[in-house]
Amino acid sequence: MKPTADVVIIGGGCMGASVAYHLARRGVTDVVLVEREAQLGAGSTGRNAGGVRHQFSHEANIRLSIESIGLLERFEAEVGAAIDFHQHGYLFLLSELASVDAFARDVELQQALGVDVEWLTPEAAARLAPGLRVGGVRAATFCARDGITDPDGVTQGFAKAARAAGAEIARGTEVTGIAVERGRVTGVETTRGRVAAPVAVIAAGPWAGVVGAMAGVRVPIEPLRRHIFIAAAPAGGWAGGAPDTRIMVIDFETTFYFHREGAGVLFGMGDPGERPGFDTSVQWDLLERLTPVAARRLPALADAPISHAWAGLYEMTPDAMPIVGPVPEVEGLYVIAGFSGHGFQHSPATGRILADVIAGRDPGFDLGPFAADRFGRGVPGERNVV
Repeated sequence: MKPTADVVIIGGGCMGASVAYHLARRGVTDVVLVEREAQLGAGSTGRNAGGVRHQFSHEANIRLSIESIGLLERFEAEVGAAIDFHQHGYLFLLSELASVDAFARDVELQQALGVDVEWLTPEAAARLAPGLRVGGVRAATFCARDGITDPDGVTQGFAKAARAAGAEIARGTEVTGIAVERGRVTGVETTRGRVAAPVAVIAAGPWAGVVGAMAGVRVPIEPLRRHIFIAAAPAGGWAGGAPDTRIMVIDFETTFYFHREGAGVLFGMGDPGERPGFDTSVQWDLLERLTPVAARRLPALADAPISHAWAGLYEMTPDAMPIVGPVPEVEGLYVIAGFSGHGFQHSPATGRILADVIAGRDPGFDLGPFAADRFGRGVPGERNVV
């Protein structure tokens, strides 16, 4: 690993790889990306459901989605990697009047920004997703340009293009410290030696708070475990009991969601009793509590065998909005983390925006909602967290 660089990126998931790619596009190629694991994207990036959507409540997140999905649509042509992108839509099911009212405001904002989102009756929603039961559902929203893609393909695509432009990617290398002298970054310490650099980017996802502490700053991000299960298809196939497309269906009140994954069905649900921590072992008792909810919405899941299960970490901030941009206390230190469950899908846009900031260019985007020092000001956050 080289001893000096213009920029050191800490974390080799989708965010770190996107920043490296977009820096290279701006002529900043003296970059070292440091990843603790043997493979890129082995953390939260590799443990998510791969969904991308426009349907957020905060304008800043909607704008990130518009840009990010635009790049994903042309990813193979522009970045040079196939990402298995299926735009079969996101379907939100709304059962409470308060949710219907809130989503009405959200849809108005989304449409004002040019997003084609539809209001649907429960019956129309059921027709979009064979096997779905809509008892108790008052309304639904659907955006056909939302979809599912491959997190590993996106991450590896960004990384390969960055490496081809001159960036160095150091895998199996752990960051042990961030050197700060007279209020500014001077280098990054790793298990393979020190890299002297004036800029360090914390792209460490759930571990961003731990890494920030190395520079003497508080990054208010907590890890929160989330589970994903994959149900195997019955012997005779789903026989209309599950969608044939990869439409993502989300029961907003319970946070239960599902979509087809190959021959099976991928599904999950938040656990309101989960406490922050780095444990990623599978808690099978959650499946027992999840199954009645799943069976109510997709009865075919009631007796379906589970073929795979894993847990990953959301990187939660107090307002469910990311931290993107400079850290005021330390010159040369930047954060791109804390996306609270919707990071992968926003990595194309946020990587571009932060690369512009680091390169001294106008990103054309108001980073105020993502500022590291915004907390405690009562700024509205994101409501549509799944």
